Amino acid sequence: MSKPLDFIPPKKLVIASRESALALWQAAHIQAKLQALYPDTLIEILGMTTTGDQILDSPLAKIGGKGLFVKELEQALADGRADLAVHSMKDVPMHLPEGFALAAIGEREDPRDAFVSNDFATLEDLPKGSIVGTSSLRRQSQLQARLPHLKIESLRGNLQTRLRKLDEGQYAAIILAAAGLIRLGLESRIKQRISIEHSIPAVGQGALGIEINATRQDMVAVLAPLNHAETAACVEAERGMSRALAGSCQVPLGAYAKYQGDEIVMKGFVASINGNEILREEVTGSPKSPELLGQQLAKQLIARGADRILAALADNA
Repeated sequence: MSKPLDFIPPKKLVIASRESALALWQAAHIQAKLQALYPDTLIEILGMTTTGDQILDSPLAKIGGKGLFVKELEQALADGRADLAVHSMKDVPMHLPEGFALAAIGEREDPRDAFVSNDFATLEDLPKGSIVGTSSLRRQSQLQARLPHLKIESLRGNLQTRLRKLDEGQYAAIILAAAGLIRLGLESRIKQRISIEHSIPAVGQGALGIEINATRQDMVAVLAPLNHAETAACVEAERGMSRALAGSCQVPLGAYAKYQGDEIVMKGFVASINGNEILREEVTGSPKSPELLGQQLAKQLIARGADRILAALADNA
């Protein structure tokens, strides 16, 4: 028998979402979870096109970063058209604009990068000069460091668009987040799940975040059951590292935290874009202070020269 609620559920909830197939899947996933919790609540999805979805001819790093995928959704929260917004956590800027808050982080899907190709079984099988598509400086730097004989080219667009470009022969292979392919029922397209050791994921990769207007304290209780404490602590540790390093999609860095017993083990890296210089570190610590754990990892990277790499990137931006 379920525990009675200590608040009155809202009569209606509106979820703001990007209109890509993956974003709408994510919104519908949260919609279903909320509907199960509050069967008498009308729950709708408000689909929106963001600036990041409209500008497809330039790398994200050059047009303003991943915040371009969330600002229109935040406007809907601010003016009351929506009660919550669902994001891929890897798309959420490290510093939310004033007036917004993350109310919940859902359980993580597979955080790894996926190798997708119609002709080759693994990254290692690609011949010299093969064109690999990715929109991520993080992926590019790690690929170039490990497999410098490959040619990396920018790949933008939603997941289906990227797969179409591969199928048209524009690339020998593309690298995508495994989580998106799994969620859309396209797991069969994955030829190889790239190990964390070879490709440290983006901060928050595989996790869903639910954002609200910070003035809507009523939504905190409504969304609390959707928060997955272990995932939330791990993602907060990763974001703590990125914040300490002023991370964005203009900076090739990544972090991945996971529980090991009652502690969090976390790997992180910072690199030059060409992969000629790559720094990796690892920390273990208490999940009670995930932000501090992330900051500790950032300090270890800075001690090895990460600040110099980041300064050089800023000068060349």
